[in-house]
Amino acid sequence: MMIDLEEEQNKKVRALLVGEPGNSLSELTGLTDTLGLEAAGKIVLTRLEIQPAYGMGKGKAEEIAEKAKELEADCIIFDFNLEPTKQRNWEKLAKIPCFDRQEVIIRIFAQRARTKEAVLQVQLARLSYSLPRLAHSYGDMARQRGGSYGSKGSGETQLELDQRRVRTLIQQTKKELALVVKNRETQRKKRGSIPVPECALIGYTNAGKSSLLNALTGAETFVENKLFATLDPLTRRLNLKDGNGILLTDTVGFISNLPHSLIDAFKSTLSEAKRADLNLIVIDAGDENARNHYKTVMQVLEEIDAAEKNSIIVLNKWDSVEEKALDQAELNMAFPNAIKVSAKTGFGFDELLNAISEKLLGKDEIYEIPCTATTLLHKIRREGIISEEKWQDTTVLIKARISDRTKNLCEQYKKADGIIK
Repeated sequence: MMIDLEEEQNKKVRALLVGEPGNSLSELTGLTDTLGLEAAGKIVLTRLEIQPAYGMGKGKAEEIAEKAKELEADCIIFDFNLEPTKQRNWEKLAKIPCFDRQEVIIRIFAQRARTKEAVLQVQLARLSYSLPRLAHSYGDMARQRGGSYGSKGSGETQLELDQRRVRTLIQQTKKELALVVKNRETQRKKRGSIPVPECALIGYTNAGKSSLLNALTGAETFVENKLFATLDPLTRRLNLKDGNGILLTDTVGFISNLPHSLIDAFKSTLSEAKRADLNLIVIDAGDENARNHYKTVMQVLEEIDAAEKNSIIVLNKWDSVEEKALDQAELNMAFPNAIKVSAKTGFGFDELLNAISEKLLGKDEIYEIPCTATTLLHKIRREGIISEEKWQDTTVLIKARISDRTKNLCEQYKKADGIIK
């Protein structure tokens, strides 16, 4: 009996997955797996109909509900948005919980939030998502009419109270989050008082950003082969082989159809991509949907006004396609200027570090700077990469890569012939 109880406790919640036409449901399967659910079965619709009750014909809805019963599914998850009214109708029909992709993502974020900022961001997203769905908790009660309640039913009154409570919680959460973000901005300004170029790792979830951060910097970031392993930005120093260093930040992964409530809530986190001097757009080279993932990343970047930022496309996990000539050809065609790397083997790191250095600091230039300009010389040493240096009577000849922040100050000292004699 004890064994049976233990098996029952460890039993995974079984979900029937439903997708729109042409959807393989591979991504929703990954999301449900990350959430700790088991896919009991999958149904891909042949068409979607504009039907107010279920978003499809009643006959098809009844067929799906019957399939869920047959598979002993504990819930039905739809890979498209399910409006509150339809959610209520589905749960009445199937007699089990029914929800959509948005709720799955929010639940995953809730599981994985660790820092106060991430917890508040997820809480704000959950409250915003749940507000229009409160009514379906009171569907039956709202129809009750009692003389002592005038024209309103007891359920309707309770609904109004709960909606007011949720709105109050949303405002409180926004205030708390604003305070946390303000504190983080203060810390960021302190960090910015010592000017060091900043680079952000961005990309689709599970593209290997955290693994790349670990491999490049020697950090020990949490890595897991599941979606949304990283929610909080983590910054580490990356030493370039020229001797200088930059700050490299790992960010939350993107995903297609990311709920707008999460985009809004995580704007302070996603803004790392907007504020960085350079974005490394990391793509899983071994994923058959690599091109679509890149499009999703660019769409999210457009939403936060970061699509035009200086960037490098990085095809990570190149070891997974090293022996697949056809895949390599397709990737080279889709991403002609991308740098191929493997966080697992270290392949391509030299090329990547050179590209980062060139993008952030430009190419080597020759400058003849007065010996008396000690502040400028110190700034070049701190923010640039000096490959040659020759002191003369009144000037210093320097061959260096200099960041945009300093380049304007040095422009008047640039040598036209580009030669150190």
